[in-house]
Amino acid sequence: MMGTICGLDCCDVCKKKEVCGGCEKTGGHPFGGGCIAAEHITRDGVMAFQHFKQMLIEEFNGLGIRDLRVEDLNLLDGAYVNLVYQLPNGESVKLLKDNYVYLGNQIEIPGEERCYGIVADNDYLLVCSYGCGGSEPQIICYKKR
Repeated sequence: MMGTICGLDCCDVCKKKEVCGGCEKTGGHPFGGGCIAAEHITRDGVMAFQHFKQMLIEEFNGLGIRDLRVEDLNLLDGAYVNLVYQLPNGESVKLLKDNYVYLGNQIEIPGEERCYGIVADNDYLLVCSYGCGGSEPQIICYKKR
């Protein structure tokens, strides 16, 4: 069992744990990047992190996006959620860092074949929609906090 700063089982269930080294071993910098939970807990403690998480949930719910109701946020590997978006000018862009662990979730859109993907860090909220397996992602909202 690998140790984590946040107390969750992230490292135990991670398929890349041997490459990464784990949260405690890397001082909260898995994959050579960072982790939103490790940053907050190390600096301000678990209760402050829980408060931060609740603030993000309220911010997402306050966006007024149809059928977007956030109840919880999970730690998500940036490489997994960093989708490539096609911009109107034809260029492609990634908005996140592959080597960072974010807070986010996937929320099914009622009556549709698509889901909302939500991701947050200290600076931004991202809401996108996508099809099966992250196909055809579209940016719904990318907002500076």
